[in-house]
Amino acid sequence: MTELHVIPWTLDSAPSEAALRRLLAEEGLSAYAWSNAPYEVYAPHTHDYNKVIYVVRGSITFQLIELGVCHTLKAGARLDLPAGTVHAAEVGADGVLCLEAHR
Repeated sequence: MTELHVIPWTLDSAPSEAALRRLLAEEGLSAYAWSNAPYEVYAPHTHDYNKVIYVVRGSITFQLIELGVCHTLKAGARLDLPAGTVHAAEVGADGVLCLEAHR
């Protein structure tokens, strides 16, 4: 993975956690879940691995520092984040539950 991708969920109803796990498994990825309370904040940081995130419920806004853009992910949305990308995040008003896998 060398490019950042944000893929919003476009269907009327949000997918289940099981459906999102299946999508990741079809790519050979093993997901784990994490969650945060409303309005929790992650300071700018990087990772040394490529990250794939699906939002199961709630929302989270990622600030991509070097690109000067923000992306708010809601249920079903996916973020492919390349290693070394400086990013920060803020959880929305309803908290967030995500599935994450590493490439």
